[in-house]
Amino acid sequence: MGKLLITMLGTGDAIGTPKIGCKCPTCLDALGGGLSRRMRFSVLLESDDGRVLVDTSPDLRWQLLKRDLSKVDAVIWTHAHYDHYAGFGDFHRVQNRVPVYGTKGTMDYIMNYLYFLRPERHDVLAGVPFELAGMDFTLFPVDHPPVETMGVLVEAGGKRAVITSDTTDALCARSMELMAGVDLFLADAIMPPGYNLNKHMNAEQAMALARRLNVRKTYLTHLSHLYPPHDQAVQQWPLAYDMMEIEL
Repeated sequence: MGKLLITMLGTGDAIGTPKIGCKCPTCLDALGGGLSRRMRFSVLLESDDGRVLVDTSPDLRWQLLKRDLSKVDAVIWTHAHYDHYAGFGDFHRVQNRVPVYGTKGTMDYIMNYLYFLRPERHDVLAGVPFELAGMDFTLFPVDHPPVETMGVLVEAGGKRAVITSDTTDALCARSMELMAGVDLFLADAIMPPGYNLNKHMNAEQAMALARRLNVRKTYLTHLSHLYPPHDQAVQQWPLAYDMMEIEL
């Protein structure tokens, strides 16, 4: 059985770190080139048979350049928020007719915006597995009001990983069942404890969810500048960072 390699192309929230105009310690660390520097959210999944992008960050051009990547086998979109799809235009004159996957509502919205690229559209149903590039995928509903949003379960080489996308911890029983006991849990945790937002988890909520799911390894992502600088924050929470590679 082959490997499953996961690269965290971008681990930031919608505004990224540094935040424009901000001089907090975390943004200063980011401006100085520290690991607090976070591009917007995208994840690259690779098997022995190919590559799939989960979400296409507005920073996708730089992510593809840093990863020296000019072709993918497919893109999966989790939901129709600009920080998760707007960078798809960076495939213009790089790769034509990219196969794109998502639920119908998500696809209807994004395809209206990206019509000029004429991607190869594939609508999928929540809870129904599909195969791409030697990996098995299942999209499942998460809680990110008011937008329909899907988490992603990927299976390859006997290993299972979950990307929550943007969500709270108010998940349905079926989604919890799909997520339980995975080898890797990539969880939305936009803020440290003490902050609460009704469409995202903070670090404490994300780690509590990981314990409920009995997952083997957890990394927090979709992170804002409200965390302490990365080297400090990682002493307390398992924060992912841009271009981090995880092999399962």
